[in-house]
Amino acid sequence: MALPENTGANRHRMDSDISDYSATDGDDFEALSRDEYLVRSMRADDLDDLIRIDTKLTGHNRRDYFQAKLKEVMVETGVRVSLVCEIDDRPAGYIMARVDFGEFGRTETTAVIDTLGVDPGYAHKGVAHALMSQLMINLNALHVERIRTTVAWNNHQLLDFLGHQGFRPAQQLALRKIIK
Repeated sequence: MALPENTGANRHRMDSDISDYSATDGDDFEALSRDEYLVRSMRADDLDDLIRIDTKLTGHNRRDYFQAKLKEVMVETGVRVSLVCEIDDRPAGYIMARVDFGEFGRTETTAVIDTLGVDPGYAHKGVAHALMSQLMINLNALHVERIRTTVAWNNHQLLDFLGHQGFRPAQQLALRKIIK
């Protein structure tokens, strides 16, 4: 499959050893989105770019949070599945996830998406689709049975995106208690 030269997608393709039998005139948006951009495994040296993107999205510098999350996905988890999407040799988006092999006494392979972010300058250009598409390919290869995440009830943009990706409400009730 020919890839655009200017995106850098010809380098380090995670699925480069798999034959592509899709039709060149097909409309598989997931395959096209992940082929348009370079999506690679997250590295420790991505920290500053993750913070840069998150600060643009939230208006807050959450360095401590991202240092802890990066340590978790790079060191403390047995299976690394977090990804970065690069445009012009610079991260334009990321998805931080981990694979759990059970909780609460049940054994099941579940992936958990902790954080997803796309630089606002690249919003609505397929970056999130590319990240999610590659994540699903990687999780399928690991025989992951389920994927879950938590979203604020009023984050309509993220809820809409995840809905289009096939996510549905889970049959779980989250509880919390505020300690004063």
